[in-house]
Amino acid sequence: MKASFHTLGCKLNYAETAALERQFKERGFDIVPFTEHSDVCVINTCSVTERADREARQIVRRALRTSPSAFVAVIGCYAQLDPEVIASIDGVDIVLGASEKFRMFDYTTTFQKLTAPKVFVSPIETVNDFGPAFSGGVDDRTRAFLKVQDGCDFSCSFCTIPLARGESRSQSIEACVTQARQLVAMGYKEIILTGVNVGDFGKKEDSSFLNLLRKLNTVDGIERIRVSSIEPNLLNDELIDFWLLSEKICNHFHIPLQNGTNEILRMMRRRYTSEYYHGLIHSIRDKSPNAGIGVDVIVGFPGENEELFRKNFDFVHKLPISYLHVFTYSERPNTPSINFDGRIEPRVRYSHSDQLRVLGQMKRTVFYRSQKDFVRPVLIEGEIENNMLSGYTDNYVRVRVPYHPSLENSIAMVRIGDVQDDVCNGEIVNMKSSQTIINPLLPIINSATL
Repeated sequence: MKASFHTLGCKLNYAETAALERQFKERGFDIVPFTEHSDVCVINTCSVTERADREARQIVRRALRTSPSAFVAVIGCYAQLDPEVIASIDGVDIVLGASEKFRMFDYTTTFQKLTAPKVFVSPIETVNDFGPAFSGGVDDRTRAFLKVQDGCDFSCSFCTIPLARGESRSQSIEACVTQARQLVAMGYKEIILTGVNVGDFGKKEDSSFLNLLRKLNTVDGIERIRVSSIEPNLLNDELIDFWLLSEKICNHFHIPLQNGTNEILRMMRRRYTSEYYHGLIHSIRDKSPNAGIGVDVIVGFPGENEELFRKNFDFVHKLPISYLHVFTYSERPNTPSINFDGRIEPRVRYSHSDQLRVLGQMKRTVFYRSQKDFVRPVLIEGEIENNMLSGYTDNYVRVRVPYHPSLENSIAMVRIGDVQDDVCNGEIVNMKSSQTIINPLLPIINSATL
C-alpha cells in the first residue's frame, strides 16, 4: 500500500510526521509525495491561526481529489482542538488527538474507507505521553529532527498550544543521546532539536537544556546541532557562551519576540520586556558578530493601534537580526485575548504584516550581503536545480554551489559570494577542515545598513 503525508505548522509537527512515516515504512508501506495517488493520506495539522485551520480543511479536500478512495487520517493540534469539525468534512475517516496520533495502527489495520468517521481524542489534561522522538530526516539525507520536549507551561494570552499539546514534558538526556547516535549511524550530518519550548527541557526532571547540549556535544559523529527555537527568557549567559564556544552547535539562534512594545508584551503575557530582549540580541551580536538571529513577530494583536505598531516596527528595524517570521494575529477560541478590547481590523493587520515582511526581507538581504567573502561550513543537500547544489551555513545562510556528486551530504568550506534570488552564490574552497575559516573583518550588522 502507498501512504502520503502533509504537514502544517511548526518544526515539531514536521518531526512528528517524520516519525509517523518511519512507522509506516516499518510496516511495509511505500511513502509517496502527497500530490500522488495513495491509499492512505495522513494530514498533520496546526491550529496556531484561523488560517491554519482553514488550510487544514482545504488540504483534506485536496487529498480526496487526488485519491478519492484513500483512507484519510487527520491528526495534530487542530484535530485535538476541533475534532468534530474535522470529522464533519466528507471523506475523513479518522481523527486522532495528541495522545492518539502515534497509535494509528491500534485503531485501524486495514485502512479501508469507513462509512462514518471515527474520532479518538483524549481530554488535554490527561495528555502526558511523549511519543516517538527519533524521527529521521528533514530532507531524507542530510538533516534530521530530534524531538526533545513537548507541551508548554507558559500561558501566553493568544496561544492554543497548551490546549492542544498539554503540559511541558521532556524525555531523558540518555534517550536523546541514544537517538542522536542512531541518527549519526544513519548518516545524518545535522540534528535539529525540536519541541514546543525546548528551553524548558528537563525542568521537571531537575535537569536543563544546557545539560542536554553538553551531552550531545560529546557524541562522536555529530557534526552539527541546530536549535529550532528558544524563548528569550530561557537564554542566559552560561547557555549562550557554551552555545557559541561549541564547534558543533550552529551559530544560529531563533528567538521569538512577538512584539517590541511593553504594552503589548504585557497583554500577551510574555515573560520579558522589550528592554530585556534588546539587551539579549545585542549581547549575542557582541559575542558573535556573524551569528544568524531569527525573530518571530505577531502583528495586529488587540490594542496594537497605529502608534504602537510604529513603535513595534521601529524596535524591530533597529535590532541587529538576520530574518523575520511574521504572523498575523488570529482570534483563537478559548484563549484570553479573544475577549480583549481594541480589536484591529483585518485589513489593517494585513497591511501591517506586509510592512514587516518587507522589513524582514531587507534584513535577510543585508545579512546575506554581509557574509560576502566569508568562508564558512555549508552542509550540502542533495537537491539539484539548474546543475547547482545548495545548503545552509552554520549561521543559516542559504548558499548554492556548482553540482558535483562528491558534495552531496557533505560539509564543505565555501566562500560566500553575491546574493541572487534570496540565495548566496558560493565557491568551494575545500572539504571541512578541523578549523573554520573566518573572514577577519567580522562586520557587525546594524540598522544603519538599512
